[in-house]
Amino acid sequence: AAYYNAFFMALVMVLFLTISPWIIGIFTSQPEVLYYGVQALRYVSLGYIFYGYGMVVAQALNGAGDTYTPTLLNIFGFWVFQIPFAYIVAIQLEVGPRGVFVAIALAESLMAIAAIIIFRRGKWKSVKL
Repeated sequence: AAYYNAFFMALVMVLFLTISPWIIGIFTSQPEVLYYGVQALRYVSLGYIFYGYGMVVAQALNGAGDTYTPTLLNIFGFWVFQIPFAYIVAIQLEVGPRGVFVAIALAESLMAIAAIIIFRRGKWKSVKL
């Protein structure tokens, strides 16, 4: 299932990379909003392959009764990494909105990789329901 979802998300990524101006154009015709919307869609979609695989693995942990691990992954991935990293890159390093978009893609990818590593260790098999 994880491979199928990663494949599907790869198709979505290609779609977003190629027709993002058209997609964002459905919602706005303002040049500045269009510019940042296209950037956001393109940068964030770069993490979709990892995200597609990782979301299935994280949900498999939930389904096996290990709800603690995915919760920790989300807390650390979003609150400890993504938000501070986005702030540092966008504000401190003066990259601007692009830094936020990169932080989102990077955090999603790293959380997926962490979920895969944790899943493969197999500790979830010993969780008592």
